[in-house]
Amino acid sequence: MRIDVLTAVPQIVEPVVKESIVGRAQQRGIVQIVVHDLHCYGVDRHGHIDDAPYGGGAGMVIRCEPVFACIEALQAERAYDEIIYMTADGERLTQSLVNRLSLCCNLIIVAGHYKGVDQRIRDVLVTREISIGDYVLTGGELPALVLIDAIVRLLPGALNAPESALEDSFQAGLLEPPIYTRPADFRGHRVPEVLLSGDHEAIRRWRYEQALKKTLERRPELLTEAFPELVQKSCHDDPH
Repeated sequence: MRIDVLTAVPQIVEPVVKESIVGRAQQRGIVQIVVHDLHCYGVDRHGHIDDAPYGGGAGMVIRCEPVFACIEALQAERAYDEIIYMTADGERLTQSLVNRLSLCCNLIIVAGHYKGVDQRIRDVLVTREISIGDYVLTGGELPALVLIDAIVRLLPGALNAPESALEDSFQAGLLEPPIYTRPADFRGHRVPEVLLSGDHEAIRRWRYEQALKKTLERRPELLTEAFPELVQKSCHDDPH
């Protein structure tokens, strides 16, 4: 997979993608992440990429020219599955969306900054707009890093234990159950005995029950989405 990131602040993105799982995945040749400084495509010799919004208002807006120039240069070299713009008003990032994006070959991620990008960039170039939550950040660099991390860890060979990704929260419609490690007894707080039993079937059942319990307590709507037949049965069984 190749991921191209367009940003006005490459120094935020570049150090992070060199570390941890994402960094190791690049070293192993599993993914290539290329960060593009939009100032290199600036509209003048000073590398300016933004201007005041038409109609007035606070903040500066990234102009069309640098983004179009960078993306068109990339598209001349290869085809891209998606051109993604990270924005607070995009579709909510979910594990199912990450799963789909992890199957792509080439992605472009546009990290907006300042007030945002000219709407014509979104209308003409962008194929998908993604939000990591209902809040606003200074720029799209941190959301872009969130998306990259979520995608890369799913790529074959990125994790030393690939089954770990399949057991994460949301993969099966449930939150992950509690996890423990040594020591078995820490200041009187003991690890549940079933996890020390060596009975793999009992452990599997315990983990599933704990996952159901946590999901019901914290994110009950996930159960509605993952097990609609249970919800429908519950409604039919309820005499009220």
